[in-house]
Amino acid sequence: MRYALFENQRDALLLVARLLLMLLFVLFGFSKLTDYTGTSAYMAAEGLPLPMLAAAVVIAMEFFVGLAIVLGFWTRPLALLLALYTLGTALVAHHYWTMGGADRMANMINFYKNLSIIGGLLLLCLTGPGRYSIDRR
Repeated sequence: MRYALFENQRDALLLVARLLLMLLFVLFGFSKLTDYTGTSAYMAAEGLPLPMLAAAVVIAMEFFVGLAIVLGFWTRPLALLLALYTLGTALVAHHYWTMGGADRMANMINFYKNLSIIGGLLLLCLTGPGRYSIDRR
């Protein structure tokens, strides 16, 4: 009874949560999509093998998977896949333990933000997208 307000608004809150959780992925994925050459160059600078393929994977995961989750399409499996991707990103791009000075602190913050995002994605995987989704249609 204490949480009746939340239960009555469950589907709307799940929609808002999906939108907010995917905002970062869709915005930055779109910027990478519209600057594929720059994204590939960044992947090369980070030392990733096959930077053009890495850029394509990053764009697919951030923009297209992000949009699918916003729409509530295959939400549970894609949320799990995006959680694994986000863990990989944290380990590859935000390895603060190898850095010093200001870079260490900035990357430590981003590393733990990624872990927090993973927590949200795992909750979404558990709860599902709610009524306002393609999955429910």
